[in-house]
Amino acid sequence: MEEVLQQLANLQYIDTRIDELKQLRGDLPEEILDIETEITRQEVRLKQLKEEKKNLEVEKNNLELEIKSAQEKMVKYEEQQLTVRNNREYDALTKEIEAQKQLVENANSRLEEIAKRQEEIDPELEEVESKLTEVQDLHKDKKANLEKVVKNTQSEEDSLLEQREKVKEDLEKRYVRSYERLRNGLNNGIAVVPMEKGAALGMALPPQTQVEVRRKNKIIIDENSGRIVVDPDFFTKAKEQLSS
Repeated sequence: MEEVLQQLANLQYIDTRIDELKQLRGDLPEEILDIETEITRQEVRLKQLKEEKKNLEVEKNNLELEIKSAQEKMVKYEEQQLTVRNNREYDALTKEIEAQKQLVENANSRLEEIAKRQEEIDPELEEVESKLTEVQDLHKDKKANLEKVVKNTQSEEDSLLEQREKVKEDLEKRYVRSYERLRNGLNNGIAVVPMEKGAALGMALPPQTQVEVRRKNKIIIDENSGRIVVDPDFFTKAKEQLSS
């Protein structure tokens, strides 16, 4: 049983160190994902504004052509009115002239709207481009920071993961399952704790429990925390075996 307790302490020692390495990365991975989402949002907005600007210019050119065509038609219809033979033809040409005048009026109204929007769109483009550059620079900095942290810790983490697999292989599956189930159910992931001065995590243990922990011949579960309590010698040996 001592070997089982040692392996459980080893697992906890390894997992605690892996957790510490992950904490060094802090919120950087999540921050980077948030920044990447913002970059995508700004890129979509920039594309929309550029497309809108292009479409406005095309629409403006088409309207100007329509106005020119309508004006030419009005001149033609007015000249035809001078040569008509009856009132019916004259009235028909008058209706055509009025229709072209209405077309010109509508086109000019739309051109005013386009001109106003064109005045607004360039500042919006500048703002989005500035924001995009800002978040891209921030992303670059955060990514560099994360890569630096990962570079400094990856070697140790890889080594710890290898050691963890070896410990799991040497430990009966039922103990591994119990340990991982307990660890996954705890906020801080600490499933195995050393008894220190007759206490576990600062909570005093009954005298009989302290005696049983020191005997090192069975798994002791602390009634207060639900964690496995072991003699501190196991963690001392874990540090010696695994930190070299």
